[in-house]
Amino acid sequence: MAKGRQLKGRIRSVRNTRKITRTMELVSTSKLKRAQDRVVSARPYAEALRDVIGDLVTPELAERFPLLRAPRGPAEGGPRRAAVVLVTSNRGLAGAFNANLIKEARRRIETLEAAGYQVDLHAVGKKGGGFFRYLGRKLASERQDIGDRPTPEHAREIVAPLIAAYEAGELASVDLVHAHFQSALQTPPVTVRLLPVETPTPRSAQRRQHDYIIAPSADAILEGLLPLYIRNAVYRGLVETAAGEHGARRTAMKNATDNAGDLIDILTRTYNRQRQAQITQEIAEIVGGAAALQG
Repeated sequence: MAKGRQLKGRIRSVRNTRKITRTMELVSTSKLKRAQDRVVSARPYAEALRDVIGDLVTPELAERFPLLRAPRGPAEGGPRRAAVVLVTSNRGLAGAFNANLIKEARRRIETLEAAGYQVDLHAVGKKGGGFFRYLGRKLASERQDIGDRPTPEHAREIVAPLIAAYEAGELASVDLVHAHFQSALQTPPVTVRLLPVETPTPRSAQRRQHDYIIAPSADAILEGLLPLYIRNAVYRGLVETAAGEHGARRTAMKNATDNAGDLIDILTRTYNRQRQAQITQEIAEIVGGAAALQG
């Protein structure tokens, strides 16, 4: 059993650790509110943009736009390269948050490689890039400068080269792996197909009939909206992953703080029992010595 001095040292160490985890929990709670606000603000615009594109796209238009037209497979002479964009955080201490995202990206990469594609991995976030570099996988690109406050400009910088490569016929598909923010406790990883753009359907059960005049034309509007739709999907992935990171870290730090408190209680009880036993033994020795002197 550890001695009293060692127990006091462990109690002091755990208390210091609890202060750190408690502080990190409070910081993540503060940042989570702002990150949630960004997620909530991005969703109505994304849904409205989805509805507009869903109303405009027709089978005839889909064949005229490269971003809507699916290329041929590798066996048919189509592009043999596919891209996967993985969004993770730059920092750890968030439980299994980054591990789940990496697992989802590996699953998607294995599926594409099994289909005969050569996969280009684009890592956004230090944790994802570091993991795949450790495995010896070459990254097509890596970004570690975005942090937990992504902007639409960051999304444009990430997706612009991929759009150009897809339009040039160099890529067969582009997938985005990010966290889907449902709540602070639920942030499951998801894979979203960016290219080719899957024709979105309006939120209404039945497709609305056009009762308005489109100007200048559906072609011209789609030409501007499709890249915007893809950039918006990447931006949503960035903000939802940032919110999910803070939610996961807050949960992990709260659990760590609670566990530290439980450990302090156990160590304190152990120390008190040991100290009590030591005092009892000393009293018994004094009494025994006094009795021996009297005898």
